[in-house]
Amino acid sequence: MEPRLEALFRLPNKQKLLILFLLLIVEVAGYYFFFFTPRQVEYAQLTDKLTTLQNEVGEKRKIADNLPRLKHEYDLLLQDLQNALTELPNQKEIPTLLTGITSAGKAAGLDFLIFRPKGEEPKDFYAAVPVDISVSGTYYELATFFISVGKLPRIVNIGNVSFADIRDAGGRTMVRVTCLATTFRFLDKKEIAHDAK
Repeated sequence: MEPRLEALFRLPNKQKLLILFLLLIVEVAGYYFFFFTPRQVEYAQLTDKLTTLQNEVGEKRKIADNLPRLKHEYDLLLQDLQNALTELPNQKEIPTLLTGITSAGKAAGLDFLIFRPKGEEPKDFYAAVPVDISVSGTYYELATFFISVGKLPRIVNIGNVSFADIRDAGGRTMVRVTCLATTFRFLDKKEIAHDAK
């Protein structure tokens, strides 16, 4: 047997127990510092990560639960956009719209004295298309014209209305009205980029 081991076996029992106790303390300390503590830190990190992931899953679940409602809202917004697009013509439809305005006036029985489109006024994503109008007719014909313009499928605002030359002609009260009819159209991306420059 090796001399060191023999010397160890010859020691009194108290010293053997003390050495065994010291070895046990070193072993427990080594286990605690080199195995248990790093595992506890890793466990705490994984617990935090698990909590974060569970919160994310909860949020995603709420979104998923609301998905049918959000899809319905999206469909409604898309429908509103389509309706807005029908109310704002593009460049090609402006002459047709202006013809519709004159047709509404003639159908109401008005005489057009002036119908003068002015230059477009670009805004953010649309352009205002003003038209100076001067017509002659009765109050009833004017009311019919304004109602017809209001019922057009496109947006047309009538403003700056002024009445003049009110007279009696053949038992009918005639009036000359000057106004500004303004319609709007969407600008395409090229026009928006050009206006931005």
